[in-house]
Amino acid sequence: MGDIMNESNVVEEVEEETLGYSYYIPKRIVDIIGGIVGCILLIPITIFIKIAYMLTGDFNSIFYSQVRIGKNGKLIKIYKYRSMIVNADKVLENLLKTDKEIAREYKRYKKLENDPRITKVGKFIRKTSLDEFPQFINVLKGEMSLVGPRPYLPREKEDMGEYYNTIIKCKPGITGYWQVNGRSGTDFVKRLVLDEYYYQVRCLVMDTKILLKTFTKVFNKEGAK
Repeated sequence: MGDIMNESNVVEEVEEETLGYSYYIPKRIVDIIGGIVGCILLIPITIFIKIAYMLTGDFNSIFYSQVRIGKNGKLIKIYKYRSMIVNADKVLENLLKTDKEIAREYKRYKKLENDPRITKVGKFIRKTSLDEFPQFINVLKGEMSLVGPRPYLPREKEDMGEYYNTIIKCKPGITGYWQVNGRSGTDFVKRLVLDEYYYQVRCLVMDTKILLKTFTKVFNKEGAK
């Protein structure tokens, strides 16, 4: 049994090394270019969102960071524009303890359809996917990719089950296969299936299709909540 597992690991390492020249290297080049462009766009977008929050009387930081699971299980800190009230994580903990319906919904989707924590400005930047823009910093740092699996939360590791070991072999992405095949309407288990499928069939052509489909969905404001 041990010999079979060792042979499997060797084959996988050879496949990864082969992919390095035809996939990972050009993918990283695209990520760097995309990361630079995205970080430049952060300047006017940041000014716009800051002014929008100030007009609503919210003078808190518009940036939000959160620890997520990166490639090979390494914990990374991802950046987003804040779309929720301050101390949103603590508010969620209380909601899950006091409201059974919310607890059931969150267990299935890891999100809430009508999340009371989202601000007025937050609803807009989520609908337009502007809240994800600061993750271009993570892409430029090499912690994330333009395309990849969802960056899962550490507390979701147990719920990921057998999918965990496969999904963490990829860098998490700003967008990915599940985002363009359901987005917020996809439950947690389906997301895992789609992210695992992405790992199995990943290639530059697929990444390009996902990016193009992402632009279309964001432009038409489909699925984001």
